[in-house]
Amino acid sequence: MADTNKSDTPHIDDIQKALEKQIAELRKEITRINKSISARGAEMLDDASEQASDFYETAASRASRTAQQLRTQAQAVSEVARENPGTTTAVIGVIGLLGFLAGLAIGQSMNDTPRRWY
Repeated sequence: MADTNKSDTPHIDDIQKALEKQIAELRKEITRINKSISARGAEMLDDASEQASDFYETAASRASRTAQQLRTQAQAVSEVARENPGTTTAVIGVIGLLGFLAGLAIGQSMNDTPRRWY
């Protein structure tokens, strides 16, 4: 019985060494994979940052053009209002009256209790 245990021991040692070698190789492979994933993540981050920068530049350019157009149109409206004060007052009055009537209509339509006008 002692002989069989001694002969099994070198076999177990060989298996243990082989497993340790495989574990070491797997650790190296995992390290390579982690480096690869890290590099790919950095590339994706750079790409996303570049795209965000491009989107920001485009949006800023459009916002600048829009602001300039609004300024130009506001100046034109302001000049027309200065040239025609009577017409401007009438238009603003009509808009105010329409807004008031729209508010009354919406308020009446949202009221749950029916009202009689007589």
